[in-house]
Amino acid sequence: MPIMQEWREIVSHVWALGIAFALAFPIGWDRERSERSAGVRTFPLVAMAACGFVLIAVRILGPDSIGQARVLEGLITGMGFIGGGAILKRESRTSGTATAASLWATGMVGAAVGYGLYDIAAIMAAATFATLRWMRSFKDQARDAGAPGAPALEQGER
Repeated sequence: MPIMQEWREIVSHVWALGIAFALAFPIGWDRERSERSAGVRTFPLVAMAACGFVLIAVRILGPDSIGQARVLEGLITGMGFIGGGAILKRESRTSGTATAASLWATGMVGAAVGYGLYDIAAIMAAATFATLRWMRSFKDQARDAGAPGAPALEQGER
């Protein structure tokens, strides 16, 4: 591979990893401000790692390889495993499901960036951020109204 082409590939990879970081950072910032278990460090790392795995797979396997399906399968499973670690069950209550789902979604954001699907990555990052940020008030309203099946939260769990 000629040196100029190598540098273009390196710049392309740095660019993609930077975009993955930038799209995940606001999600992590919001979670950090809410004092969640995963935050400003975790979310960008998840997105960058997913992006990096895709970039490696594309480089090694080729962009049209059937092996890309296996890479995605592994990422989907791995993100679910990481998210599963955020879920806590105490007595009859469960917490951390939104963090788990958002980690999984952030992994998808990174994978989309790795495949060059920036529109999907941006839409998913925005939707994840908006859901975590603004749907919290709907959840609180449902809980405060005594909605069936909405357990009371202890102080600091919101």
